[in-house]
Amino acid sequence: MSDVVHHESSENRPAPAPIPHELRRTDIDARAARRAERQVATMFALSALFAVLFVVSFVGIDPEFEMGLPVIGTTRPLNIAMGVCMGLSILLIGTGAIHWARKLMPDVEVVEERHDFASSDEDKARLAETFGAGVEDSGFVKRPIIRRTLLGAMALFPIPLVVMLRDLGHDPDPAGSLKRTMWRSGMRLVTDSTHEPIKADAIPVGNLINAIPDGLVELEEEEGNLNERAKAVIIVVRIDPADIVSQQGGTAEEPWDYNGVLAYSKVCTHVGCPISLYEQRTHHLLCPCHQSTFDLADSGRVVFGPAVRRMPQLAISVDSEGYLIARGDFAEPIGPSFWEIAQ
Repeated sequence: MSDVVHHESSENRPAPAPIPHELRRTDIDARAARRAERQVATMFALSALFAVLFVVSFVGIDPEFEMGLPVIGTTRPLNIAMGVCMGLSILLIGTGAIHWARKLMPDVEVVEERHDFASSDEDKARLAETFGAGVEDSGFVKRPIIRRTLLGAMALFPIPLVVMLRDLGHDPDPAGSLKRTMWRSGMRLVTDSTHEPIKADAIPVGNLINAIPDGLVELEEEEGNLNERAKAVIIVVRIDPADIVSQQGGTAEEPWDYNGVLAYSKVCTHVGCPISLYEQRTHHLLCPCHQSTFDLADSGRVVFGPAVRRMPQLAISVDSEGYLIARGDFAEPIGPSFWEIAQ
């Protein structure tokens, strides 16, 4: 004999009882409401204070001063002060608004039925009425201490942004830092991986080597500064001298290459991506970021892509032991050409 199971219809199932609404302490205790109001106002006032301290830090702390911290290491107090002040200014506005909403604004549930996208005049009027009621219920009008401190915090908050934008103003020499690298006459080229000097005769035709100035690693260890690496890193390629169409400098007697070995900056002139994708057959150098392509056999000129300026060439030679050396610094700025727009 089989058992028969009867399922109750969903239509006959009773609706769940609504959860009773519980009043908050600030709803029934005026002292608690005033205390919450003071807390919110304090957060907004502190936000305004930290916005002012951001400007004070920017003006009063030496941007070149550095100090050592246990875990972070060498850092600049200016960066810490500006970051802390900006972060706390934003945080206190947010936490103040949340505390205001949780403690003082109405917390009853409001159900709004779906309607057509096009609102009727009655809906618009009802929305305006609801908005007005919401403003009244929020306490923005009847709680002046919150209103004033919030307006003060919001008024002062843009000041750090203005200060930072002002610091990005016009530079009379926007390419100044890119015009100079650590390359000097007689400085050896060493591989970027093993830091060994490079012999010109050991480079086969079609080969590419990533290289840096001799002494760069020691400089980084002493000063902890990677800026010079970003500017001085180069690529070294060997091309059949018969295939070299032109170079960026030198004479027929003293060209900038050495027996077909050429050196170019590794930093793309478009937005500064590092490049080392070399096609031996065409002598083209391809940037992986935006596909700018340069002809290393023809002065590093642009043959394709968004870059508008050729890759800077480094004049090289060899020393008495046959190792590749620089004959000086780059003759033109390296890296992206934003400075051309700024001039």
